[in-house]
Amino acid sequence: MSKEVERKFLVSSTAWLELAEADIRILQFYLAAGPGRTVRVRISDGTSAKLTLKFGSEARERDEFEYSIPLSEAMEMLDFAIGRVIEKTRHHVRHRGHLYEVDVFGGPLAGLVIAELETPEDVPDEMLPDWLGREVTGEQKFYNASLALGEIPEIAA
Repeated sequence: MSKEVERKFLVSSTAWLELAEADIRILQFYLAAGPGRTVRVRISDGTSAKLTLKFGSEARERDEFEYSIPLSEAMEMLDFAIGRVIEKTRHHVRHRGHLYEVDVFGGPLAGLVIAELETPEDVPDEMLPDWLGREVTGEQKFYNASLALGEIPEIAA
């Protein structure tokens, strides 16, 4: 288990594109969700899959357990998905020694671009890149479980 400090931001410009190191196509879906807990499956580039359990209701800090699972089993689990299946391309972008994951959403969430920063410690605001927009940490509508199970945020509609 690892504890993480997780911050989310809307992205306000495309300046991050020139810094992108990798891009991963992701299909993500939820098998269970409740107050303070989720069970999700993520398929990356159609070649690998992980099962993730998250616990906690703190916006910036939660307990996370993650396990590799066979791709064939992940594909079977798609039949048990609740809500919508999230399609996104994740880009890795480094800034001042920290890795940002910039998710460009597709499908019904097209137009939504969210940057996530997961670190063991809180990063001061003055260390954040200029291409980040409004911080949406704690705004449930921008969390992946809400994007799969809830209404589509206006910014993506």
